[in-house]
Amino acid sequence: MIHCKNMRVVLFLFILLWASSLTGMQTLEREHTLMPVPKEILWESGTYRLDDTFRINVAGEAGDRTFKAATRALRRLSGRTGLFFDQDYITGINQSPEAGLELMCYRPGELKLGEDESYRLRVSSREMIIEAETELGLMHGLETWLQLLESGDEGYFFPAVIIEDEPRFPWRGLMIDVCRHFQPLHVILQNIDAMAAMKMNVLHLHLSEDQGFRVESKAYPLLHQKGSDGFYFTQCQIREIVDYAAERGIRVVPEFDMPSHSTAWFVGYPELSSKDTSYTIERSWGVKDPGMNPASEFTYAFLDTFIAEMTTLFPDPYFHIGGDENNGKWWKENPDIVAFMDSMGFETTHELQSYFVKRVHDIVRKHERIMVGWGEIYDPEMPQDVLIHFWWPRMKEMEEALLNGFKGIVSNGYYIDHFRTAEYHYLMDPVRPEYVTDSLAARNILGGEAASWAEFVTGELTGLRIWPRTAAIAERFWSPAHIRDVEDMYRRLEKTSLRLEELGLDHLKNRDMMLRRLAGQRDIAALHILTGTVEPLEHYSRHRAVERKKYVQHAPLTRLVDAAWSDAPDARKFRYLVEDYLKEPSKEKENQIRYMLYRWAENHKKLAPVIDENPILWEIRGLSEDLSRSARIGLKVLEKKDSWFGLSSKDIDQYVQELEKMKVPRGELTLQHLDALIQLVVNV
Repeated sequence: MIHCKNMRVVLFLFILLWASSLTGMQTLEREHTLMPVPKEILWESGTYRLDDTFRINVAGEAGDRTFKAATRALRRLSGRTGLFFDQDYITGINQSPEAGLELMCYRPGELKLGEDESYRLRVSSREMIIEAETELGLMHGLETWLQLLESGDEGYFFPAVIIEDEPRFPWRGLMIDVCRHFQPLHVILQNIDAMAAMKMNVLHLHLSEDQGFRVESKAYPLLHQKGSDGFYFTQCQIREIVDYAAERGIRVVPEFDMPSHSTAWFVGYPELSSKDTSYTIERSWGVKDPGMNPASEFTYAFLDTFIAEMTTLFPDPYFHIGGDENNGKWWKENPDIVAFMDSMGFETTHELQSYFVKRVHDIVRKHERIMVGWGEIYDPEMPQDVLIHFWWPRMKEMEEALLNGFKGIVSNGYYIDHFRTAEYHYLMDPVRPEYVTDSLAARNILGGEAASWAEFVTGELTGLRIWPRTAAIAERFWSPAHIRDVEDMYRRLEKTSLRLEELGLDHLKNRDMMLRRLAGQRDIAALHILTGTVEPLEHYSRHRAVERKKYVQHAPLTRLVDAAWSDAPDARKFRYLVEDYLKEPSKEKENQIRYMLYRWAENHKKLAPVIDENPILWEIRGLSEDLSRSARIGLKVLEKKDSWFGLSSKDIDQYVQELEKMKVPRGELTLQHLDALIQLVVNV
């Protein structure tokens, strides 16, 4: 006898095949704004029209998580459409059997790695159905369903479609560093909502660092009392974060960095350290010398008690110990540690680090958790249940670890604090042939995490720096590998960014708020035009900028470089326009280029008075001047190309030299339209 669940799956697949056979070569093509892109989409003709009689019905074995998710989806739909639905809270099975949308799942599912997150969605002119094995799949299906909503002359509607979807990778994470700059509770909850909308399922919280210890410990209260400046999550708040995430299908993985990046531990408990001295919270960035004492049994007893306490707060099976960037300097300066190394036959501090990590692994395993650590923890002799978090591009070691049977997740290529563009991250696959060439090794990559380190991120800037670029990374983790059209990604990302704002994310409004503060007035149009063309220095260049600003924990992050996009939208549009124009010139495209250049050429006259009145903007005066100067060069080039004499090689060389000089950073920002403009000058 066929199980009813299997019958529904078979029926759904039959409908899919039947619809495909009917459409044949006439399968509908339809532009959409779905993100992440589902695995399979079959557009059909027809629409489901929405009115205020719409209701949602829940069937099958769904539970409280589905009822809450369905209610949230209903309220979001009502808010977006302005329709007054009479259905309030969805609290049980089959409350509205004649509803327009039915949700069906066969078991609640567990919040664990590898759980079934697939779903099937069908919209017809008569009804809509989302079917999934688990509640996790239903929640993903609801997010896709909400993204399908469109409007037209007759109001709001859902286009007819059949979608079969499942994630490419089971681990799709976002790491948020709350240590270097603390990120308050409401910011974390906002990001959880955004993660759920993008079908991400792991929130990795980096909770201890040289610059702060951010969780209340009742076993060792001096950790948060002396190591946090008063900025930390209480245990009640941690439980709220974990519960809030779980309701949205997201696991929370804690990280407590050890043996290095641990100065904040030592402020309250200096006996943990490798050097007998007093400690204060570190205010600057970079790799520091202090580290836990791996030769002292006190260290392991302390960690045993601490990890036991933290596992009561974080129920997830995975526990991240950091383990990165230990320079071992203080270990070599401590006679007792040197003697311990000799007694153990260790010749290098790396061997001592491996010893420490194995001891901590045993503690983590004792408390029924799986240890995660950054790439430096890798040792072929390590127990293979360890999950390795690859952040550096050490090709040989990464593939060796995977071939040796270790599972891994990848953050290399997804450091969103590096001020790279969405395009850069989008084209970085977790399985890259330059790092992993063996198919067996590739199978051990479980997925990846976007990483938001907080040297340049305050609570005001968290959303702005993480989103919307992380939505592009989320698509890379979820969608099939062949989904790689960058221009289409940006088209969809623009709509996605607005949907994220609808959830309460502040990434758009905070930028405008910062620009108003910088300008000292409501009119920020000219400042907007400039910020559309500039980006912060990439990677760690801001730490080494020509201006030589001393970045420490209390340094202001309120300048234009902090409000700027990591992905200058107008410069990108100009680049695409120039590329398209040079491939296939037309008067229409030339006029669009002229329009952008004219706006830029006129902008400094409008922005100069604002700069004059606000000393905080003086550092970007040259950028504003060069934006206008460069645009005038572009307009001259377009004018001369149609003249009797045209452009001389001397003109071209002079213009290119001028534009190249404008690439120099000012205020830790660079103009991003210059390369495209140079291509226009050279090739027009």
